[in-house]
Amino acid sequence: MAALEAAGHQAWFVGGCVRNALMGRADSDIDIATTARPTDTKAAAKSAGLKAVPTGEDHGTITVVARGTGYEVTTLRRDVETDGRHAKVVFSDRLEEDAARRDFTMNALYADARGLVLDPLGGLPDLEAGRVRFIGDADARIPEDYLRILRFFRFSAWYGDPKEGLDADGLAACAAGASGLAQIAAERIGHEIRKLLAAPDPDPAVAAMAQSGVLARVLPGADVNALGPLLHLEEQAQATADPIRRLAVLGGENPTDALRLTRAESHAVTLLSQAARDGADLKRLTVDHGAGRATDVALLRAALLVQPWTSDWADQIELASLAKFPVQAQDLMPDYQGKALGDRLAQLRDAWITSEFSMDRTALLALPDPDEPTT
Repeated sequence: MAALEAAGHQAWFVGGCVRNALMGRADSDIDIATTARPTDTKAAAKSAGLKAVPTGEDHGTITVVARGTGYEVTTLRRDVETDGRHAKVVFSDRLEEDAARRDFTMNALYADARGLVLDPLGGLPDLEAGRVRFIGDADARIPEDYLRILRFFRFSAWYGDPKEGLDADGLAACAAGASGLAQIAAERIGHEIRKLLAAPDPDPAVAAMAQSGVLARVLPGADVNALGPLLHLEEQAQATADPIRRLAVLGGENPTDALRLTRAESHAVTLLSQAARDGADLKRLTVDHGAGRATDVALLRAALLVQPWTSDWADQIELASLAKFPVQAQDLMPDYQGKALGDRLAQLRDAWITSEFSMDRTALLALPDPDEPTT
């Protein structure tokens, strides 16, 4: 900021870092808006001994590295053309024009290096009221970038006042423009859904998504009815907010493709969805997948009314998490090799779990083998 000002330019912190600072929340992403053109930003950085990386120079963004951290510094801009995914921009010298191209009023807040906050579009009253409101005409803003539909629900979950409900004009515009989400890549949709489901209480926003028809567009077949009970159970169990657990309770026809889940995420959602309904033993789940996933299953079963949550479940999971299988592969060698070794270990492990982890190494090794060992 000092380097830009020393070169005769104006510069402001902008967006989420200002919003969260005003709310007393931490924010790792610090973005800077400036009147400097990209070449001027690079020159100012060089004069100050800072590294400048042209990460998005054509769109006005230079990443300036200070003390090992990169900060995006972007020239003030205004949109001249949009297609629902991308915008063609030109540089501007007016803060109001830069603010007008942003999505919500609470994200169009600026602060200079001395902490003076500038609010060109009335974002401060909305922030204080917990009101997520589109800048200008919501029906016009959504077609500029249809991902704003999902951002509306995500920001409502994180920053909105649940007592007041979602902004009516914004919700109506999201419902009307929902078909435009077909233009958005599944990766971007999945990114927004993960962030939404990580909110402390995403239930009102997700319910509004379902009522507006948006949820069916991005996650066909999802059912929101068990999300509220799950959140209540999470609070009782003091469980952390886990978007994957919450995604599992929503279900859906094919979340892996719809949200472009990673392989690990897809495996976790499939495991939780199946185990929540098939009655798999919690102790075995703990041994196989860890206490965290077993707890997820217990919470999901209670939320889905498969089995009520009891303190016994937590005790079973804790017992299993502390137990250590006493037999190792070398205990069975050389009598067992290859597949036979794996099968025998699995047999003994099953017996150990069935015994409530009471069988020791000697007792397990003394068990008869139902199959003839091969070498």
